[in-house]
Amino acid sequence: MPDAPRLSGNPISRILDNDGQRHPVQNVLSVVTIACGLIAFVAGFFPAAHAVACWLGVVGFVGGLYSQYVSATTPERALNIVGIVASFVGVAFGIYHGGFYP
Repeated sequence: MPDAPRLSGNPISRILDNDGQRHPVQNVLSVVTIACGLIAFVAGFFPAAHAVACWLGVVGFVGGLYSQYVSATTPERALNIVGIVASFVGVAFGIYHGGFYP
C-alpha cells in the first residue's frame, strides 16, 4: 500500500511489516528460520560440523513450517521458504556426512 504509514523501528520491521501493522512474533520467527537455515546450509559443507547442520536444520525446518503457518505478510513468507529449503539441504548434507550425533 503506497499510502500506508511507515512504521518506526528497526529496518527489518520496515521490510517485513509492509501492511502497516506490527507483527513482532512473526518477524522473529522468520528471522530465526532464515538464520538456522543458513547456518545449517553452510555447516553442511563441512564434514566435522555434521551434527550442527543436522540439528539446526531440523530446528529451522520445523520452526519454519510453523512460522509459515502463522505468517502475516508476503516478505515473511519469502524468508520462511528460503529458510525451510536451506534447512532441508543442511540436514541432507549433515546426514550424508555423519548424521545427528558426533
